[in-house]
Amino acid sequence: MNQGMQGVFSIVVVILSIMFVWSLLSEVRWEKLFKSPLSPKSRMLRVIIAIILGYNFASFLLQYWGYTIMLRFFAE
Repeated sequence: MNQGMQGVFSIVVVILSIMFVWSLLSEVRWEKLFKSPLSPKSRMLRVIIAIILGYNFASFLLQYWGYTIMLRFFAE
């Protein structure tokens, strides 16, 4: 896979991971954490949490993918 395609693949994985984490965060009962869970500040915090956790999840997936590709050289 050339570098351009690898970059596009990485971007797609990061965006999908952030969307996945965002959907998981919708299950959290935010009214127990915030006085007003629909305020702009609490929504911004949820966006930041989704980005941080999604990026870390995507980094894990991409590193794991890279390690599995390196394993094929082990078998040669």
